[in-house]
Amino acid sequence: NDIADAMEKKGEILDQALGTLLTDLRSRGLLDSTLVVVASEFGRTPEFSARNGRDHYPKAFSALLAGGGVKGGQAWGATDESGREVADKSMGVSDFNATLAYACGIDHTKVIVAANGRPFQIADKGQPVTALFS
Repeated sequence: NDIADAMEKKGEILDQALGTLLTDLRSRGLLDSTLVVVASEFGRTPEFSARNGRDHYPKAFSALLAGGGVKGGQAWGATDESGREVADKSMGVSDFNATLAYACGIDHTKVIVAANGRPFQIADKGQPVTALFS
């Protein structure tokens, strides 16, 4: 709710903290071996709701990846003009998880057994987007 006011304040805090983190990691020689991810569990609707906020919207969302071998200064994918549909270079959640696993050197195809005995894979059937990396 009231996203315009909240984003101005919280955006500034995130910008300063993220900038400081990335600068510190780079100065210590750790950025290439550290993957920084800024993401949420879902996207937000392109239009404002009645309470000047944005509702859950799983069809299109953004994430930021820095360090960890990711080539800087690039954007992957795009939405249509309305921000409702992915128009170019779609990456589903499974592919995103596979990409994170790839960056961390984790085999995304390995079957892991949960404590309750249920087998699963980190990225289900997703494939890493290796074009993002140097």
